[in-house]
Amino acid sequence: MAEQKIAAVCCGVRVPASPFLNETRIERINAARYEGDEIAGALAVIGPDDRVLEMGAGLGVVGGVIAHNARPAALLSFEANPAMIPHIRALHAANHLGGRIALRNEVVISAPERPETATFFVRNSFLGSSLIDHDHRDTRAVEVPTRGWSDVLTEFRPTVLVMDIEGGELEFLRHADLSGIRAVVIEFHPGIYGRAGTRECKSILRAAGFSKLTGPSTRLVWACTREITAEPAPPGPGRAESRFPPPDPDGGWSGTLERVERARVIPPVASGHVQVAGVLRADRSYCENAGTWRNERTITLRPVMPEGPIARLEGRWLWGGILWTYFAHFVAESTARLWALDAVDAGKIAGIAFMPKRPRLGDTTQPFQRAFLDLMDTRLPIHVCAVPTEIEELIVPGQGFGLGAISRGTQATRATFRARFGRGVTADGPERLYISRSGLGAKRGALIGEAELEAYLIEQGYEIFHPQNHPLEVQVARYKAARQIIGAEGSAMHVLAFAARPHQQIALIVRRRSRATTHIGTHLEHFAGRAPDVIETLVHTWLPKGQQRRRLGVGELDLPALQAQLIAGGFVGAGAPWAVLSAQAVGQKLGGRYDLIA
Repeated sequence: MAEQKIAAVCCGVRVPASPFLNETRIERINAARYEGDEIAGALAVIGPDDRVLEMGAGLGVVGGVIAHNARPAALLSFEANPAMIPHIRALHAANHLGGRIALRNEVVISAPERPETATFFVRNSFLGSSLIDHDHRDTRAVEVPTRGWSDVLTEFRPTVLVMDIEGGELEFLRHADLSGIRAVVIEFHPGIYGRAGTRECKSILRAAGFSKLTGPSTRLVWACTREITAEPAPPGPGRAESRFPPPDPDGGWSGTLERVERARVIPPVASGHVQVAGVLRADRSYCENAGTWRNERTITLRPVMPEGPIARLEGRWLWGGILWTYFAHFVAESTARLWALDAVDAGKIAGIAFMPKRPRLGDTTQPFQRAFLDLMDTRLPIHVCAVPTEIEELIVPGQGFGLGAISRGTQATRATFRARFGRGVTADGPERLYISRSGLGAKRGALIGEAELEAYLIEQGYEIFHPQNHPLEVQVARYKAARQIIGAEGSAMHVLAFAARPHQQIALIVRRRSRATTHIGTHLEHFAGRAPDVIETLVHTWLPKGQQRRRLGVGELDLPALQAQLIAGGFVGAGAPWAVLSAQAVGQKLGGRYDLIA
């Protein structure tokens, strides 16, 4: 870019003229009021030994001021808006910062299900351009390459995180491992995710051990720090047990039982992906075996013993972990310790103790939770510790199942489910079964072309089965009876995995490109004793406008390709070719409410 006129100066940094600078913005930059709170917070916490990671570079002013004034050891800036990149580079050049700031036009994703690209919604004014099209104003969608947070953490080793990503911070913090970060400067955006989202962001930071600096911090911008020592001390409240390994299907703590007398169950006080909650021993040490892991990362952090009175629960109880009221996660995560039903004397157990995933639900339970335990051939009562509770004696099994490498389950877990799950249920149903999602509605994730697929499968002798319309016992009866089962990927396939046997042939139809599909396939293979045929024939994937959750994605089926794979697998016979979905038909199903993402 040719040399440009300097339009403003902020804290010694020259800002070249650009289409994004109007008179008001120039005035604010000259007065150091443009992103003033963010700049003040950054300069308050950054020192010469720090490695600074900036997410959301914007005009490049904040990063430039940091480099010019704080002079950290390294500074890496990410900006999603491709239109801003040449202007940021011009600012770097005007201030001779090119060798001191690395700039990348990428989106940093902390969630385990990272797409290769992310949709970024660009506004005419760069302000408010975001990963979230929250108010459906006039925007232009662009696809931006992504970078995994874990890779950035390993390669760059940041010590300070400066983040202004227009609402994306909530989803980022829900999944981010903040190891090595000693300070965070963050702008919150309640206009996008509401006050509840702001509270969740702050709770996550507090749970990770960060304390707000009262001087430079405001209601919407926090500068916060925590102590990090070279040789980590024993983890404190809200911190992960860094030396404790994830659950291992081949052994380790996943297959152990720990007896804890006067165990203190401390439930979460705020909802979130990662929560401060768990079990403390009588000496207030943290019981790591009671923690819950997902995708090789703990989602429960060491709690602190609260002040005040504590509830009491007499007798010997079995620890169940987190109790989900969302069926999919209940089946995949709240069942992780039920292997211990065959390792303890049930006659000497008072019941199964859980803590709630959603604090606002208190100690309520759902009928499907009781029904699932009945299928495990146990009548042990459920107790939900919705308040801090001291249990006379708690038997803590290791996590023998879940999401991640542990999806294949420990040997003891597989044996228990094989022996117990649905053993009192008589097989009842057809030999050919299709497990459908078409009755769930698009808001739960869907397959475009599923109605057409069902019509073709009926011609092949398949019963179309909608599991949500039937009690769990009926679902298991159907799954036991079928010789060939085709299913659209979803939570019902986890139930099938518990009930299926090696003689059954299963086809898993992918509806989204996600790590969750891998978890389901792994669960089916190792619990049923036979790998499913995983069939992926997606033409496109769509997301509701303004939505980032991949589990809500809508997949468009290539029906002829699906037919060919089902014929090859012996699930259907040869016949008339299945028709390609027309663009008009797809458009009618989408109704203009979705964005193409792949």
